[in-house]
Amino acid sequence: MRRILAGLGATITLAASMLYASAPASADPSYKVLVFSKTAGFRHDSIPKAVQTIKDLGAANGFTVDATEDPSVFTPQNLAGYKAVVFALTTTDPNNPDSHVLDAGQRTAFENYIRGGGGYAGIHAAADTEYYWPFYGDLVGAWFKGHPAIQTAKVDLADRANPSTSHLASTPWTRTDEWYGYRTNPRSTAHVLATLDESSYSPGGGDMGGDHPITWCKTIGSGRSWYTGFGHTQESYDEPDFRRTLAGGIRYAAGLAKADCRPETGYTTLYNGSTTGWAQAGPGGFTNSDATLSSVGGMGLYWYNAQQYTSYSLKADFRITGDGNSGIFIGFPNPGNDPNIAVDQGYEIQIDATDTPDRTTGAIYGFKAADIAARDAALNPPGEWNTFEILVEGQRIQVLLNGVKINDFTSTDPNRNLDGYIGIQNHGDGDQVAFRDIRIKDTTATSDVTTQAESYSSVSGAQPFTKAGANNGRTLGYIDPGDWSGYAGLNVGGATSFRARVVSGGPGGQIQIRTGSPTGTVLGTVNVPNTGGWDTFATVSTPLTGVPAGTADVYLTYTGTGTGLFDVDDFTFVKTGTPPTRVGPVKGLAGKCLDVAGGNAADGTQVQLYTCNNTSAQTWTVSGQQLKALGKCLDVAGGATTDGTKIQIYTCNNTGAQNWQAQTDGTLKNPQSGKCLDVSGANPADNSPVILWPCHNTPNQKWTLP
Repeated sequence: MRRILAGLGATITLAASMLYASAPASADPSYKVLVFSKTAGFRHDSIPKAVQTIKDLGAANGFTVDATEDPSVFTPQNLAGYKAVVFALTTTDPNNPDSHVLDAGQRTAFENYIRGGGGYAGIHAAADTEYYWPFYGDLVGAWFKGHPAIQTAKVDLADRANPSTSHLASTPWTRTDEWYGYRTNPRSTAHVLATLDESSYSPGGGDMGGDHPITWCKTIGSGRSWYTGFGHTQESYDEPDFRRTLAGGIRYAAGLAKADCRPETGYTTLYNGSTTGWAQAGPGGFTNSDATLSSVGGMGLYWYNAQQYTSYSLKADFRITGDGNSGIFIGFPNPGNDPNIAVDQGYEIQIDATDTPDRTTGAIYGFKAADIAARDAALNPPGEWNTFEILVEGQRIQVLLNGVKINDFTSTDPNRNLDGYIGIQNHGDGDQVAFRDIRIKDTTATSDVTTQAESYSSVSGAQPFTKAGANNGRTLGYIDPGDWSGYAGLNVGGATSFRARVVSGGPGGQIQIRTGSPTGTVLGTVNVPNTGGWDTFATVSTPLTGVPAGTADVYLTYTGTGTGLFDVDDFTFVKTGTPPTRVGPVKGLAGKCLDVAGGNAADGTQVQLYTCNNTSAQTWTVSGQQLKALGKCLDVAGGATTDGTKIQIYTCNNTGAQNWQAQTDGTLKNPQSGKCLDVSGANPADNSPVILWPCHNTPNQKWTLP
């Protein structure tokens, strides 16, 4: 490792005034919200107060509220008129499978509304609702388990960038309510915003073992979900802080405020109030108040000097004031007192409300503009908080804004090696930017290293090719026998296998993985087949031997017979202990997707072919030999080996019925049976079932993994 990842260093002064988030910086366009408060179980006396409060919030914040307990309004046509639906203290009977607040048709309409981009906000007893509807359990995040008597407790804030919590102080929030415990912990599927300090009250039947989320958010398909356990008492709705929390949750659910609501675990705090390990280079600095850093003067750099990182995920919450200017610097050597070292030898992920595309928010400053359309769709305006995630893998930088990928850049400059320090910029007077909750996950030892094949540092013969369906929009194409491409300084140490995403309508061939030079030591060779056409991508892999420790110059050499062998989209060095994990659709016959029928997460649900629609029923996680959707595994029913056996989803159980091996010919084989995943009758129609069948390498057995 070339140098130490340092931190953000400005001379810190303590500000006397408190920093707090304001209401929306600019008025939202008018929109409609449906408030639904039907009960089929316990009925809270606070329901009228909750409904009136949401109406009052709407009048103050530009949205119109329709309130009802009539479920007949849950039709596709009617729901299409609302940006969000609020379940306000709804209930059903947890012991009665027939207890529902919506009938079957209404449930289907609501699920399609959410998966298609609608919003949901749940208040308190919304988690005590629809126990026998799996989609609703996924939507709300966790079902109610029990609660103690109403009492005062401390609430710890886990995220102060979300619009529902950004107004709150960093110190614990002390309030009185009926504190719910939940049957499961939502942390693995939702982004936790606030937790209960169980030592501050007597949790009784609502105990959750010390990790007690109470407010969270998540995404479902293209839709959004926000839930809070607050709101049992009528007095809750008179609390200014709770009213602002509720308003912010509705704004997120309605899609008016953006937030990163992906689950988050494994991060180490670099700054959340304490400035230990930080130092200032150059003029100006940052004030530090209420666990918020605010820029003063400049142009300087506040950098963190406590630890070196090579591959990592760095997250930081930021808020810009007006036409401010700042950035997050990565990959620079020790700057001492000279911030220009970071400018000249690192990369800046820019924060700027207005500038040229390569110098505005999300850009790799001066090198690559963000995807402006994606950036604009994910960006909150000046005055509101945003969250950056900066993923560094070898020489690759990916930038996510509020959970949405907006930039992907690979460095080929040997003077800007991405091993190094990180820092935040104080740009100058009038350029006010604030930061909160800077945290990092070090993935150096275990992180797979993925590189875009067209982002070479040297090449012979092959050329980049713009191609639909390729990651980053391009492949390395025009590959003939004897061509090669080189990649400087990849972090290959610990890699045990090599994986590449390829496409070929030609003869195919081989990729040899070498180090040092185009004639250097061969670490492995992988066969690349004809994938079924120049628009059909496939994944190929091979074990590696003799991989050097740390970084190395890597060369891919290409062999075969004929010309136009194949294109390479990207390639990955897979590390020990980290089997390949990818998330996305699995595409097959006629370009359609592997789909869980009806989005039903129940054990035994048929898996089928269906038109791709970007729903969670078609979102598969590929990890090793398992494929998961809706939290369950792709499974051969009963572990059978008979031709035509149903393929279903089932609770993951590590049996051979749930192992699937991707073959070089594009088929998915179940090793236990020796048979393949097959679209029954080669029928490309929607709802065609997927079955187990002898492998015969036909189009109805070809699958493209994410």
